[in-house]
Amino acid sequence: MADIIKNKNDLKRGVDFIGVGVVFICHDGHGRVLLHKRSNKCRDEHGHWDNGGGAVEFGEDLESAVRREVMEEYGVEPIELKYLEHVNVIRQNGDYQTHWVAMRYSVLVDPKKVVNGDPEKIDDIGWFTLENLPSPLHSVLEKELKLVKRVLGV
Repeated sequence: MADIIKNKNDLKRGVDFIGVGVVFICHDGHGRVLLHKRSNKCRDEHGHWDNGGGAVEFGEDLESAVRREVMEEYGVEPIELKYLEHVNVIRQNGDYQTHWVAMRYSVLVDPKKVVNGDPEKIDDIGWFTLENLPSPLHSVLEKELKLVKRVLGV
């Protein structure tokens, strides 16, 4: 194997090996969730509305990864984190398959402090109730609306 892999930086998480990530649904504690619209700089599903998430860095604990990703994407410190569950996410992404183990969290944030922290990858952000979710939703989020309901307590 060492002969095949010339540079470990050429390997891609979730493609060449199983990636570990954190996924989070930010909420305001009053029945609304924060979603963002994916830009054309994202790897897939451009223009689709999605919740937050990202890869866990080497040596980083899970809660620190959630806090870092929330700050990077939405420019706000989490008030409260709640671990929900972990899931095995295997899906076809164009010509290749991806495989991630995702740790899911509910994250309470102050909606007045939220900003678009990553305008290169996020075209828009918004607060939504279950009755007024935007369209189209990211395919994984669309299949996991029960997670949104769980975060909202409905």
